[in-house]
Amino acid sequence: MKTLELSTPLESRELQELDVGDKVLLSGEVYTARDAAHKRLVALIEEGKDLPFELKGAVIYYVGPAPSRPGQVLNSAGPTTSYRMDPFAPLLLEHGMKASIGKGPRSREVRDAMVKYKAVYLGAVGGAAAGIASSVEEMSVIAYEDLGPEAVRRLVVKDMPLFVVNDTKGKDLFEIGVAEYSRSG
Repeated sequence: MKTLELSTPLESRELQELDVGDKVLLSGEVYTARDAAHKRLVALIEEGKDLPFELKGAVIYYVGPAPSRPGQVLNSAGPTTSYRMDPFAPLLLEHGMKASIGKGPRSREVRDAMVKYKAVYLGAVGGAAAGIASSVEEMSVIAYEDLGPEAVRRLVVKDMPLFVVNDTKGKDLFEIGVAEYSRSG
């Protein structure tokens, strides 16, 4: 396993170097979106309308940030369970999204779309929400303010600590982990 520094927007070429379990330090722009925002983004794509951000090379973090305290950019930014975005992810991948960040396993359909469109799924540790938030240098709401914590936000991050759960080759860290545990038991 290796550690790689990546900056957005991401490109398929650099993502193909990643393997499950690799550590990633991500810098650049990351967009936040959860269920309700995903539904709206997919509707825009299906209607042929522009999205509130450039999807090509984009990273979407499945998070509803906690309110900031005075003097903080972001108080806490723990990942939400990713499978809730699985119905929307393949279309976003088809239109250029290169990575998503969350917790928990993804569906076979999403994993197949990641292989097809040369994208990855990055894991964030749920218990490290305050630590993840410390990598956020800027934050602003860019769409769907009416959704409150689920509004789409633009984050500027520096060395956000993540790990590769699904790579462009179709490997899955959850499946590998279960298989290794079963062998050692």
